[in-house]
Amino acid sequence: MHPHHLLTQATTWITELALADGQRLPAALAARLGVGVATARRLVRQLVALQWLVADGTPRRPRYRPGPMRQVVRCYALAGLEEDRPWAQDFAPRLDLPPQVARLVEHAFTELVNNAIDHSGGRTVTVSMRQTPHQVQLLVSDDGRGIFDAIDAGFAISDPAQAMLELAKGKLTSQPARHTGRGLCFTARLADVFDLHANAAAFQHVDGRPAPWRAVRPACGQGSAVYVAIRLDTERTLDAVLRQHSLDGQGYAFERTVVPLQLAAGANAGLASRAQARRVAARLTQFRRVELDFAGLDDIGHGFADELLRVFGHQHPEVQLVPTNMAPRVAAMVDSVREPQPA
Repeated sequence: MHPHHLLTQATTWITELALADGQRLPAALAARLGVGVATARRLVRQLVALQWLVADGTPRRPRYRPGPMRQVVRCYALAGLEEDRPWAQDFAPRLDLPPQVARLVEHAFTELVNNAIDHSGGRTVTVSMRQTPHQVQLLVSDDGRGIFDAIDAGFAISDPAQAMLELAKGKLTSQPARHTGRGLCFTARLADVFDLHANAAAFQHVDGRPAPWRAVRPACGQGSAVYVAIRLDTERTLDAVLRQHSLDGQGYAFERTVVPLQLAAGANAGLASRAQARRVAARLTQFRRVELDFAGLDDIGHGFADELLRVFGHQHPEVQLVPTNMAPRVAAMVDSVREPQPA
């Protein structure tokens, strides 16, 4: 096998091998790969140089342990799987995460694996987690029907961008007795980068980008795949993410949401029609405060603005609509349809 292929293969399990057999790692590596001990020693030196391993002890009697680079990969049968056990047994003990990051990752891990268990209709889920000196990366992929097909079947939403808009709002669930619809919505907002791939469509959310949501090139042949990356030095905490969706920012009620309107516009269309506005307004009555995020949009049509901000606003005064990130033409159109407030 080519040395590069040996290195790539070894990185998927070297963390666990170092924890289990750090005193005789070259011999254990040789046995695992089916290569000579001399080749294994060269590979160990490469892994040390690339920060997958740290060598302690003496040059004659080295002991190896995992370095700043770590990785764990597991495949599980979905039948009977409980999402907390893989985290507690296979992943958390092999990583070295700051406590607040570990809480974020545990939340994302259990939410995504639970989604595969409850909604994918598949047989297996594969979980890969990699820790680098700067971030932790999580990939959860299943072999089921794909989340956008599942949403179409449950809610008759055939357009993946519209389905992604509903997921981004939150509270979209086909099992309201068991789920609150927080899972993917909250997972996207606790991550620095969030990617969702399914059914020949893919969307990415990048924290801090002016228009955080965008469509990207799909890279998932079957089922669903969700990628999450979180910086190890993040100041974000799980408690803060959960609280920011309450109306006063103090509790844990899911009372407020952000609607990324760029998703509703799609790749080539604007936001012009009343029908588009009605689709955007779907389920907004489940919230008390709705931030309408116009980031990435240069203008909108009168019909769209009137239907969403005047008609819906008049019908549902209990829902506070708050336009944000408006370009000048968008702001002018919004102002033109909103009823003047009494002096």
